[in-house]
Amino acid sequence: MKYLVMLCDGMADEPLEELDGKTPLEAAATPNMDRLAKVSEIGMVRTVPEGMAPGSDTANLSVIGYDPKRYYTGRSPLEALSIGVDMAPDDVSFRCNVVTLSEEEEKYEDRKILDHSSDEISTEEAAVLLEALKEGLKRDGYEFYVGTSYRHLLIWKHGSVVELTPPHDILTKRIGEFLPKDPLLREMMEKSYEILNHHPVNEARRKNGLKPANSAWFWGAGTRPALKAFEELHGKTGAMISAVDLLKGIAVGAGMQNLMVEGANGGLHTNYTGKAEAAVKALTEDGFDFVYIHVEAPDEMGHQGKVKDKIRSIEWIDEKIIGPVTEKLSKQGQDFRMLVLPDHPTPICVRTHTADPVPYLLYDSTKNAQGAASYDEKHGMKSKIREEEGHRLIGHLFEGE
Repeated sequence: MKYLVMLCDGMADEPLEELDGKTPLEAAATPNMDRLAKVSEIGMVRTVPEGMAPGSDTANLSVIGYDPKRYYTGRSPLEALSIGVDMAPDDVSFRCNVVTLSEEEEKYEDRKILDHSSDEISTEEAAVLLEALKEGLKRDGYEFYVGTSYRHLLIWKHGSVVELTPPHDILTKRIGEFLPKDPLLREMMEKSYEILNHHPVNEARRKNGLKPANSAWFWGAGTRPALKAFEELHGKTGAMISAVDLLKGIAVGAGMQNLMVEGANGGLHTNYTGKAEAAVKALTEDGFDFVYIHVEAPDEMGHQGKVKDKIRSIEWIDEKIIGPVTEKLSKQGQDFRMLVLPDHPTPICVRTHTADPVPYLLYDSTKNAQGAASYDEKHGMKSKIREEEGHRLIGHLFEGE
């Protein structure tokens, strides 16, 4: 028996008037998910423990089987693992987004975050901007590292964990009340705007109709994590397929193998087909017991408030990953169990994460369950199956041996 998780980041949503009261998942054409739903277990799971912030960090830790209340030490330290930063026990890491701030206000604190991803800036462009930040924000004990797209890293040697606000939580809001209380962190953010706003990379982006990445934004502070090895925890060898440093960092911390897919970028136009092919190969040729396929696109489209593109991302997951993976494994005679779910909702109406439970689909190629007419939030809520502790759900996936 082989095992998969198809993690559709931020896919769950709320009913929208413009979709005649449907969610994007309900509105999307998902023939493969709906075919599986009829013979699968459909339920709801709470991936974010009560009292914890609803982030992809806590939620994905839950889905992979790690209780966030025990293992979570912050988001950016997980990303640091992916980048290869060797943190000392008393180092503190911060996510450093390059964001788009409004420009018409005179004072930095009066500006607004227009886009937490700067139009999903390319890693190549962002790397040039990070070099400018490294030079212009030189401080003893502070080091910048390039990540992926808009997601980068700041390490504060012998630092302190401080409370900071994720930029996607305050889109279009005045930033003043959300700036760091730490005077040096705030000074660095203000200075970053002076360095980046008229940088040649951003001037070129403006000419091309793209938003400038004109400020750094620090958040997600934390210390070095210590995850128990996935194989020791679950007795399975595991591989991760993701384009984002957070998930790759979780895999590094858990001793899972990161499988790199060319063209996978964390955006809407990622290499869905490549991810499907990598998953099948990992399970049928490379000897892995378990593969975690992560697609960021629904979450990004939720943050950006793009209803049609969120629907499109869901449809592409269904068409280009779920359909081909299930078909190829079945044709090869491979028994498998697959869990399909989002990590958390990213509702279009709020453009950020919520902590509400999410629907899951659990398919077993060797036996049929009672199932439902389709896989979506509505049918998940109708189910009597509830899992209040999300980190236990993966054990349910492995029960079918």
